Amino acid sequence: MEPPSKFSSRLVWWRRKRGLSQLELALAAACSQRHVSFLELGRTRPSRDMVLRLSAALDLPLRQSNALLLAAGFAPVWTETDLAAPTLAPVREALDYMLAQQEPYPAVVVDRHWNLMQANKGAVAMVEFLVGPVEPGAAINLADALVAPDVLRPYLENWADVVRYFVRSVEADAAADGRPETAALLERLLSYRDVRTTISQAPPVGAGAPILPMHFQKGRTRLPLFTTIATLGTPQDITLQELRIESFFPVDEETRAIFRKWAGPKKALRARR
Repeated sequence: MEPPSKFSSRLVWWRRKRGLSQLELALAAACSQRHVSFLELGRTRPSRDMVLRLSAALDLPLRQSNALLLAAGFAPVWTETDLAAPTLAPVREALDYMLAQQEPYPAVVVDRHWNLMQANKGAVAMVEFLVGPVEPGAAINLADALVAPDVLRPYLENWADVVRYFVRSVEADAAADGRPETAALLERLLSYRDVRTTISQAPPVGAGAPILPMHFQKGRTRLPLFTTIATLGTPQDITLQELRIESFFPVDEETRAIFRKWAGPKKALRARR
Protein backbone atom coordinates (compact mmCIF):
# COMPACT_ATOMS: atom_id res chain seq x y z
CA MET A 1 0.00 0.00 0.00
CA GLU A 2 1.35 3.43 -1.00
CA PRO A 3 1.44 6.21 1.60
CA PRO A 4 -1.07 9.08 1.14
CA SER A 5 -0.06 12.27 -0.70
CA LYS A 6 -1.12 14.77 2.00
CA PHE A 7 1.68 15.52 4.48
CA SER A 8 -0.33 15.01 7.68
CA SER A 9 -1.82 11.72 6.48
CA ARG A 10 1.54 10.55 5.17
CA LEU A 11 3.19 11.31 8.51
CA VAL A 12 0.55 9.30 10.38
CA TRP A 13 0.90 6.44 7.87
CA TRP A 14 4.66 6.20 8.28
CA ARG A 15 4.55 6.56 12.06
CA ARG A 16 2.08 3.71 12.36
CA LYS A 17 4.00 1.64 9.83
CA ARG A 18 7.10 2.03 11.96
CA GLY A 19 5.12 1.05 15.07
CA LEU A 20 5.83 4.32 16.90
CA SER A 21 3.64 6.34 19.22
CA GLN A 22 3.49 10.11 18.86
CA LEU A 23 5.66 10.42 21.96
CA GLU A 24 8.27 8.00 20.61
CA LEU A 25 8.44 9.85 17.30
CA ALA A 26 8.65 13.20 19.10
CA LEU A 27 11.56 12.01 21.25
CA ALA A 28 13.40 10.65 18.19
CA ALA A 29 12.83 13.90 16.26
CA ALA A 30 13.74 16.12 19.23
CA CYS A 31 10.40 17.89 19.41
CA SER A 32 7.29 17.78 21.59
CA GLN A 33 4.48 15.26 21.35
CA ARG A 34 2.13 18.23 21.02
CA HIS A 35 4.00 19.39 17.92
CA VAL A 36 3.76 15.94 16.33
CA SER A 37 0.05 15.85 17.16
CA PHE A 38 -0.52 19.25 15.55
CA LEU A 39 1.43 18.16 12.45
CA GLU A 40 -0.67 15.01 12.11
CA LEU A 41 -3.89 17.00 12.54
CA GLY A 42 -2.76 19.55 9.95
CA ARG A 43 -2.93 22.38 12.50
CA THR A 44 0.76 23.20 12.11
CA ARG A 45 2.83 23.48 8.94
CA PRO A 46 6.24 21.82 9.28
CA SER A 47 9.49 23.55 8.53
CA ARG A 48 11.88 21.99 6.04
CA ASP A 49 14.23 21.12 8.90
CA MET A 50 11.42 19.41 10.81
CA VAL A 51 10.49 17.29 7.78
CA LEU A 52 14.09 16.12 7.51
CA ARG A 53 14.23 15.36 11.23
CA LEU A 54 11.02 13.38 11.02
CA SER A 55 12.36 11.50 7.99
CA ALA A 56 15.48 10.54 9.91
CA ALA A 57 13.46 9.55 12.98
CA LEU A 58 11.20 7.37 10.82
CA ASP A 59 14.25 5.87 9.05
CA LEU A 60 12.80 6.76 5.68
CA PRO A 61 14.74 5.89 2.52
CA LEU A 62 15.97 8.95 0.65
CA ARG A 63 13.29 8.50 -2.00
CA GLN A 64 10.54 8.59 0.61
CA SER A 65 12.18 11.49 2.42
CA ASN A 66 11.88 13.46 -0.83
CA ALA A 67 8.22 12.45 -1.08
CA LEU A 68 7.57 13.70 2.46
CA LEU A 69 9.25 17.01 1.60
CA LEU A 70 7.10 17.38 -1.52
CA ALA A 71 3.96 16.60 0.47
CA ALA A 72 4.91 19.41 2.87
CA GLY A 73 5.45 21.85 0.00
CA PHE A 74 9.25 21.77 -0.16
CA ALA A 75 11.59 20.86 -2.98
CA PRO A 76 13.36 17.47 -2.75
CA VAL A 77 16.87 17.57 -1.34
CA TRP A 78 18.12 14.11 -2.39
CA THR A 79 19.31 13.59 -5.94
CA GLU A 80 18.71 10.53 -8.11
CA THR A 81 21.65 10.34 -10.49
CA ASP A 82 22.07 7.97 -13.40
CA LEU A 83 24.84 5.54 -12.54
CA ALA A 84 26.53 6.42 -15.84
CA ALA A 85 26.81 10.12 -14.88
CA PRO A 86 30.33 11.59 -14.64
CA THR A 87 29.79 12.54 -10.97
CA LEU A 88 29.40 8.86 -10.07
CA ALA A 89 32.63 7.78 -11.78
CA PRO A 90 34.36 7.00 -8.43
CA VAL A 91 31.45 4.76 -7.45
CA ARG A 92 31.53 2.93 -10.80
CA GLU A 93 35.27 2.38 -10.35
CA ALA A 94 34.63 0.97 -6.89
CA LEU A 95 31.94 -1.37 -8.23
CA ASP A 96 34.23 -2.53 -11.04
CA TYR A 97 36.97 -3.17 -8.49
CA MET A 98 34.68 -5.18 -6.19
CA LEU A 99 33.39 -7.33 -9.05
CA ALA A 100 36.89 -7.90 -10.38
CA GLN A 101 38.19 -8.86 -6.95
CA GLN A 102 35.46 -11.49 -6.67
CA GLU A 103 36.65 -13.34 -9.79
CA PRO A 104 36.52 -16.17 -10.61
CA TYR A 105 33.46 -16.38 -8.35
CA PRO A 106 30.19 -14.66 -9.29
CA ALA A 107 29.21 -11.16 -8.25
CA VAL A 108 26.42 -8.88 -9.44
CA VAL A 109 25.18 -5.33 -8.91
CA VAL A 110 21.40 -4.93 -8.67
CA ASP A 111 18.98 -2.15 -7.84
CA ARG A 112 16.34 -2.10 -5.12
CA HIS A 113 14.05 -4.34 -7.18
CA TRP A 114 16.74 -6.87 -8.18
CA ASN A 115 17.14 -5.59 -11.73
CA LEU A 116 20.61 -6.59 -12.90
CA MET A 117 22.88 -3.62 -13.53
CA GLN A 118 26.27 -5.30 -13.75
CA ALA A 119 27.75 -8.79 -13.50
CA ASN A 120 31.30 -10.09 -13.50
CA LYS A 121 32.69 -12.91 -15.63
CA GLY A 122 32.16 -15.50 -12.91
CA ALA A 123 28.44 -14.69 -12.81
CA VAL A 124 28.20 -14.88 -16.60
CA ALA A 125 29.92 -18.27 -16.60
CA MET A 126 27.56 -19.70 -14.00
CA VAL A 127 24.40 -18.41 -15.67
CA GLU A 128 25.50 -19.58 -19.10
CA PHE A 129 26.28 -23.03 -17.71
CA LEU A 130 22.85 -23.30 -16.09
CA VAL A 131 20.50 -21.66 -18.60
CA GLY A 132 22.51 -20.88 -21.72
CA PRO A 133 23.92 -17.69 -23.27
CA VAL A 134 22.64 -14.31 -22.12
CA GLU A 135 22.19 -11.54 -24.66
CA PRO A 136 24.48 -8.60 -23.81
CA GLY A 137 22.44 -5.71 -22.45
CA ALA A 138 19.35 -7.85 -21.90
CA ALA A 139 17.02 -6.72 -19.11
CA ILE A 140 17.29 -9.32 -16.34
CA ASN A 141 15.51 -9.38 -13.01
CA LEU A 142 17.25 -11.73 -10.61
CA ALA A 143 14.20 -12.02 -8.34
CA ASP A 144 12.10 -13.34 -11.22
CA ALA A 145 14.92 -15.60 -12.36
CA LEU A 146 15.18 -17.14 -8.90
CA VAL A 147 11.48 -17.51 -8.09
CA ALA A 148 9.87 -18.24 -11.48
CA PRO A 149 9.37 -21.93 -12.31
CA ASP A 150 11.32 -22.07 -15.56
CA VAL A 151 14.64 -20.22 -15.14
CA LEU A 152 16.89 -21.18 -12.19
CA ARG A 153 14.39 -23.30 -10.29
CA PRO A 154 15.03 -26.52 -12.26
CA TYR A 155 18.69 -26.34 -11.20
CA LEU A 156 18.22 -25.27 -7.57
CA GLU A 157 17.82 -28.37 -5.42
CA ASN A 158 16.74 -26.49 -2.30
CA TRP A 159 14.56 -23.99 -4.15
CA ALA A 160 11.83 -24.07 -1.49
CA ASP A 161 14.21 -23.15 1.34
CA VAL A 162 15.92 -20.41 -0.66
CA VAL A 163 12.71 -18.89 -2.01
CA ARG A 164 11.06 -18.94 1.41
CA TYR A 165 13.91 -16.84 2.74
CA PHE A 166 14.16 -14.60 -0.34
CA VAL A 167 10.46 -13.73 -0.57
CA ARG A 168 10.45 -12.83 3.12
CA SER A 169 13.30 -10.41 2.41
CA VAL A 170 11.26 -8.78 -0.37
CA GLU A 171 8.34 -8.52 2.06
CA ALA A 172 10.66 -6.68 4.43
CA ASP A 173 11.73 -4.35 1.62
CA ALA A 174 8.09 -3.59 0.80
CA ALA A 175 7.37 -2.82 4.45
CA ALA A 176 10.46 -0.62 4.71
CA ASP A 177 10.08 1.56 1.63
CA GLY A 178 6.30 1.72 1.10
CA ARG A 179 6.74 1.94 -2.68
CA PRO A 180 4.13 0.58 -5.08
CA GLU A 181 6.93 -0.81 -7.25
CA THR A 182 8.24 -2.93 -4.38
CA ALA A 183 4.74 -4.08 -3.52
CA ALA A 184 4.20 -4.98 -7.19
CA LEU A 185 7.43 -7.01 -7.23
CA LEU A 186 6.29 -8.89 -4.14
CA GLU A 187 2.89 -9.66 -5.66
CA ARG A 188 4.52 -10.85 -8.88
CA LEU A 189 6.79 -13.22 -6.98
CA LEU A 190 3.87 -14.52 -4.93
CA SER A 191 1.90 -15.20 -8.12
CA TYR A 192 4.43 -17.76 -9.38
CA ARG A 193 3.50 -21.40 -9.05
CA ASP A 194 3.95 -22.94 -5.57
CA VAL A 195 5.34 -19.77 -3.98
CA ARG A 196 2.47 -18.97 -1.61
CA THR A 197 2.30 -22.58 -0.48
CA THR A 198 6.05 -22.73 0.02
CA ILE A 199 6.37 -19.60 2.14
CA SER A 200 3.40 -20.60 4.30
CA GLN A 201 5.28 -23.68 5.47
CA ALA A 202 7.48 -23.51 8.54
CA PRO A 203 11.21 -23.53 7.73
CA PRO A 204 13.11 -26.68 8.72
CA VAL A 205 14.73 -26.59 12.14
CA GLY A 206 17.42 -28.62 13.78
CA ALA A 207 21.05 -29.32 13.00
CA GLY A 208 22.38 -27.75 9.87
CA ALA A 209 24.84 -25.29 8.38
CA PRO A 210 25.17 -21.84 9.98
CA ILE A 211 24.15 -20.30 6.65
CA LEU A 212 21.71 -21.36 3.94
CA PRO A 213 23.66 -22.29 0.78
CA MET A 214 22.09 -22.40 -2.66
CA HIS A 215 22.55 -25.91 -4.03
CA PHE A 216 22.66 -25.61 -7.82
CA GLN A 217 23.08 -28.79 -9.85
CA LYS A 218 23.05 -29.53 -13.56
CA GLY A 219 23.86 -33.04 -14.66
CA ARG A 220 26.73 -34.25 -12.49
CA THR A 221 27.97 -30.74 -11.73
CA ARG A 222 27.09 -29.42 -8.29
CA LEU A 223 27.51 -25.78 -7.30
CA PRO A 224 26.80 -25.19 -3.60
CA LEU A 225 27.15 -21.46 -2.95
CA PHE A 226 26.41 -18.94 -0.25
CA THR A 227 26.06 -15.21 -0.76
CA THR A 228 26.86 -11.90 0.87
CA ILE A 229 25.08 -8.62 0.12
CA ALA A 230 26.84 -5.26 0.44
CA THR A 231 25.52 -1.71 0.17
CA LEU A 232 27.27 1.62 -0.10
CA GLY A 233 27.95 3.37 3.19
CA THR A 234 26.40 6.80 3.91
CA PRO A 235 24.78 7.28 0.48
CA GLN A 236 23.57 10.79 -0.33
CA ASP A 237 21.94 9.86 -3.62
CA ILE A 238 18.86 7.71 -4.21
CA THR A 239 20.49 5.61 -6.92
CA LEU A 240 23.42 4.77 -4.67
CA GLN A 241 21.25 4.03 -1.65
CA GLU A 242 19.30 1.48 -3.67
CA LEU A 243 22.35 -0.37 -5.05
CA ARG A 244 23.23 -3.84 -3.79
CA ILE A 245 26.34 -5.89 -4.53
CA GLU A 246 25.75 -9.62 -4.15
CA SER A 247 28.78 -11.90 -4.09
CA PHE A 248 28.67 -15.69 -4.36
CA PHE A 249 31.17 -17.93 -2.58
CA PRO A 250 31.75 -21.67 -3.10
CA VAL A 251 31.06 -23.94 -0.14
CA ASP A 252 33.66 -26.56 -1.05
CA GLU A 253 36.89 -27.09 -2.96
CA GLU A 254 35.17 -28.93 -5.83
CA THR A 255 33.05 -25.85 -6.56
CA ARG A 256 36.04 -23.55 -6.31
CA ALA A 257 37.85 -25.71 -8.85
CA ILE A 258 34.92 -25.51 -11.27
CA PHE A 259 34.90 -21.71 -11.22
CA ARG A 260 38.67 -21.58 -11.67
CA LYS A 261 38.27 -23.85 -14.69
CA TRP A 262 35.56 -21.64 -16.15
CA ALA A 263 37.62 -18.48 -15.74
CA GLY A 264 38.57 -17.25 -19.18
CA PRO A 265 37.87 -14.62 -21.81
CA LYS A 266 34.15 -14.23 -21.03
CA LYS A 267 33.00 -10.61 -20.92
CA ALA A 268 31.42 -9.06 -17.86
CA LEU A 269 27.85 -7.87 -18.33
CA ARG A 270 26.41 -4.41 -17.97
CA ALA A 271 22.67 -3.91 -18.25
CA ARG A 272 21.42 -1.60 -20.99
CA ARG A 273 20.55 1.81 -19.52
